[in-house]
Amino acid sequence: MDAADLRIFESVARNGSMNRAALELHTVQSNVTARVRLLEEELGAALFHRHHRGVELTAAGRRLLPFSRQMARLLDDARSAVRDDGVPRGPLIIGTLETTAALRMPAVLASFALAYPQVDMVVRTGTTASLIDDVLQYRLDGAFVAGPVHHEELSAEAIFREEMVLVTARHIRSIAELAHSGNVKTIVFRTGCSYRARLDSVLTRHGLQVSTPLEFGSIDAMIGCVAAGVGVTLLPKGVVATAWREGRVAVHDVAPEDARVDTLFVRRRDVYASTALNAFLEIARPVVTPGPALVPA
Repeated sequence: MDAADLRIFESVARNGSMNRAALELHTVQSNVTARVRLLEEELGAALFHRHHRGVELTAAGRRLLPFSRQMARLLDDARSAVRDDGVPRGPLIIGTLETTAALRMPAVLASFALAYPQVDMVVRTGTTASLIDDVLQYRLDGAFVAGPVHHEELSAEAIFREEMVLVTARHIRSIAELAHSGNVKTIVFRTGCSYRARLDSVLTRHGLQVSTPLEFGSIDAMIGCVAAGVGVTLLPKGVVATAWREGRVAVHDVAPEDARVDTLFVRRRDVYASTALNAFLEIARPVVTPGPALVPA
């Protein structure tokens, strides 16, 4: 059993088909089939159930799969370490929350692109839950997520702290006034967003009944719905600053335990930290500063 055998095995397991794995690996199906059979003979166990639709992992195959992925990752890390000569270059894939992308990333990315033009930077947005899963599955080199995060396979560094505010239509003068309006519709990011549970907690603490939320993937859409009186949301002060100054929405302070959210940068402990990633973090730490101050309406 060698790295090539495990690579073929992982491809077949992921694709659920010898033929699709062969296409992915740029070889012929007979070669893939033969290598899998030899691996099964060497290990003394069937790794796949064959059927007319393709293949499925056996119990033994499921036990082997994590090791094949770890081996592939180790080989990738070994190549990266050898090629890493101390000059930031090559691919770097970072994940971030929508709010962080809007409020924090422009300054960070501008400084980083200017300092390290040889790095091929890709930024992907998502919810805290989806970003953490992408980091765990090696799809991201790291991600900015809302804390707290406790996972034995992840390292987490607090980069900055956001102050959250309740955002309502501009005619709402206080949370107490909002309580008289009956059921409150919440405007939130899709499932997996850590802010939505915090918003429900804020409203429940003030005795408000929360109805089924409206989910959006865009900050502008959320603020637009709030401004139109459709519902309320919880966002960092800096994100809503422009809409508040333009008089489109009102913002309201919430209790300190609800307002303070640490944004963490998480990455896998077992993955090689490239020079490009370390350079990115060195720029992100000092560039990211507290958001602009607001006086709640």
